[in-house]
Amino acid sequence: MRADILASAPASSHRSEIGSAYIPHIDGLRAVAVLSVIVYHLQKTWLPGGFAGVDVFFVISGFVVSASVSHWSGGFGGFLAYFYARRLQRIAPALIACLLVTGFLCVLFVPTAWLSTAVETTGLRAFFGISNLFLASHNENYFSTISEYNPYTHTWSLGVEEQFYLLFPLLFFAWTRAGRWRAACTGVFALAALASVLHARHLATADPAAGFYLTTTRFWELAAGVLLFQCLHRTPSTAPVSTLVRHATTLGAWLSLGLLIAGLVVSKPATFPFPGAMLPVAATLGLLGCLHVAGGSSPLRRLLASAPMVYIGKRSYSLYLWHWPIFVLLRWTLGLETPNQLMAAIVATFVAAEVSYRVIERPFRYAAWLRRWPRPGIIAAGLTMIVSAWWLSDRVTSLRPQLSLSTVSRHAEDWYTGYTWAVPELPGCVLDLKDDNNRPAPVWILTRRDCPDQPVSGRTVFAIGDSHAISYSAMLSEYVLRTGSTVLLYPNVGCTFASLQPHREAGACPAQGKTAVEDILARAKPGDVLFLAALRITRLSTPLGLQNEQEAWQTMLGADYLQRRRDAEQDLVALLEPVIARGVQVVLEAPKPLLRVSPFRCADFFNAGNPVCRPGMAEPRERLERYRQPVLDSYARITARLPSVIVWDPFPLLCEATMCPALRDGRPLFFDGDHPSAYANHMLYPSFEERIRQPPAPAEPTEGERG
Repeated sequence: MRADILASAPASSHRSEIGSAYIPHIDGLRAVAVLSVIVYHLQKTWLPGGFAGVDVFFVISGFVVSASVSHWSGGFGGFLAYFYARRLQRIAPALIACLLVTGFLCVLFVPTAWLSTAVETTGLRAFFGISNLFLASHNENYFSTISEYNPYTHTWSLGVEEQFYLLFPLLFFAWTRAGRWRAACTGVFALAALASVLHARHLATADPAAGFYLTTTRFWELAAGVLLFQCLHRTPSTAPVSTLVRHATTLGAWLSLGLLIAGLVVSKPATFPFPGAMLPVAATLGLLGCLHVAGGSSPLRRLLASAPMVYIGKRSYSLYLWHWPIFVLLRWTLGLETPNQLMAAIVATFVAAEVSYRVIERPFRYAAWLRRWPRPGIIAAGLTMIVSAWWLSDRVTSLRPQLSLSTVSRHAEDWYTGYTWAVPELPGCVLDLKDDNNRPAPVWILTRRDCPDQPVSGRTVFAIGDSHAISYSAMLSEYVLRTGSTVLLYPNVGCTFASLQPHREAGACPAQGKTAVEDILARAKPGDVLFLAALRITRLSTPLGLQNEQEAWQTMLGADYLQRRRDAEQDLVALLEPVIARGVQVVLEAPKPLLRVSPFRCADFFNAGNPVCRPGMAEPRERLERYRQPVLDSYARITARLPSVIVWDPFPLLCEATMCPALRDGRPLFFDGDHPSAYANHMLYPSFEERIRQPPAPAEPTEGERG
């Protein structure tokens, strides 16, 4: 996204040498870049390649930062102090203010959830310019929908620039020595740029997420700006040129602008940074170079240097900093879909940028009192400010349960389905959790300890499925505490098991499930229980919004899918027969209700009107009964062949007479559109405990079977 948008001198400076001049048309080019990024983030379809505006910023930054220090004549130590003091003054104050305000607003409005698992870490690392490294290691694709819910995703580009600035003075100092040192400096930058291009090419297929975020794959873009400056530094913008050269460079500038516009329209996410970034980088180099040679008479140069363009360009850093958190926080709260919401986002962005520019950026860059400070003092003060702000943000984040306006954060014990570590009726008795990763099938082992007066059960419950098995962690751990049994929970990472939906069980998943069953057979003894919980009906929504309902119903009732389900029944029976032969009681979870919204996104006054919450917080019971009926028919056929199999059905407990609500008495039954909440876990526990304690009842044919 954006790079550090510097100006090499105050607006009042108008010298001709590019090493010391303020160049108005560069601010205009910054305006083009930042507006492209903003439009892309507001609505991708409006400018599909607008994200390439970041690559424009990278080139500009390399060019201008070179110009800002090219006339240094002192020693190396002074050069480092001068460079880093200026960078801190330029970057740190506005960034710190944005991160602190964004962090506080996230605490107020953004609950911890699947959509926000990376938010806190990204924000805290952004203080130190390493958020891009976290995003690369976290494998959080910049173009994925989930990144639109992280208000710090845009700081990746600042991380790239700040890491570049750590290297830049070490490489560029030789340029200030003149003579053959300059040729050596140019050669070093050229070789480093080539190595960066080759690395970007390699990671484009080996690790695209890392390839997008890492400085090593972006270095060439900033180095391109450095190399352009080094080529142009001997040619003042006022130097006389022939009419032919002026016309040629004017035409070249317009052609470069055309290439840049094409890049902002046709660039494809999958090609970035290699080879996709080559077009906007080349176009930016063409514009900077041609406009420099063409001089002030160029109409395009005058256009870019016009007052509106310069106004936006000077505020481009603040515009870039603030637009993304504003957009993301609107997605989390009111929404960012309707024309009024989009207009509110634009207005809020420009207001925040104007305040940031006037109150923070300019004072810290040009304050007279700062000029009297020694540069090492500025560096020390800047680093102290960064560390202090990081500490403050971390402390505010830790106070989320007390400060948040979100009911999810304030009542986490009702919403989040973690483990039940203790129950009031058994003082001193606590859950003991161990990971057993030494066997082919990883498993979490739940037992209890410090329960001297409580009977110990020799029974073991094996639980496997998908995230729905894990979402019963609170219920299963309560079972361990109250009965003294052992629970072995197989996480089955990335897969489902016994879903009766073959289209969801592909790749390595069948083999992974088979390995888990083999592990269960090696551990099981008569009287143990195998609990199979999984999403066996197609979800109607995700935290991002509605799924295609027509397609969802087709996967449940379509003739082809029904036949596949029958085939899956045969496979499941074959898989369970040796388990049952071992004397293990098999318990199948019947499908729970589904919602077309995620309650954690719609349960508060500030997000209830979000367009993603439009379907409402309850579903008709009769409709969901029809939706899940094919699974119940499958269960009837399975229990007819394996009469000892038990079906446990939470559906009647989670639904009311005519509706299946997301909340009951203000407390959540679901966290998202299909996973039960912690409150639901505890509510369902008595039914679950009673069901697996009772012998199986004779199987009754369903309506589908009778037919």
